[in-house]
Amino acid sequence: MPYRKRLIPLILVGAALSVAGCGGDDSAPGDAATGPATIYEVDGSDLSRIELTAKAAERLDIQTAAVEASGKGMVIPYSALLYAPTGETWVYVSPKPLTFVREEIVVESIAGDRAFLSSGPAPGTKVATVGVAELSGAEAGLGQ
Repeated sequence: MPYRKRLIPLILVGAALSVAGCGGDDSAPGDAATGPATIYEVDGSDLSRIELTAKAAERLDIQTAAVEASGKGMVIPYSALLYAPTGETWVYVSPKPLTFVREEIVVESIAGDRAFLSSGPAPGTKVATVGVAELSGAEAGLGQ
C-alpha cells in the first residue's frame, strides 16, 4: 500500500506536465486563449467536464473504446480504469468528441486486459483508454 500512495502523486505530476506541454506555437487560432484543455464544472456535482483542443488530444494520443455488454454487466479495457486515493474507481466517458467527464464505476472482476463492471456507463458509451492520467491531471487543475 505505501507504494501505491507514492505512485499516485507521481502519476498526477506526470499528467500535469503532459497536459501543460500540450499548448504550443502551432496551435490553431483561439487555442492560446483557452489552452489545451478547458474545464467546466458539472452542475450539482464535484465533477468537471474536460474539453480538449484537437491538437491536445493528438499530442496526448487520446484513444477511446466503447463499453461492451456482457452477460454479467459491462466490459471495458482495463486501461480505462482510474483509481482514486480514497478507493473509488472511475472512468472518463466521452459524450462527444474531445469531451470527457469522470464517472464512478464498480468493478466486479478483472481478467487480463478486460474489466468487468457491475455498475457503470451503458453499453456503447465511449470511455478513454489512453490519456486517462492526463485527463485526471487536467481535471485536478495541475499544470495551470
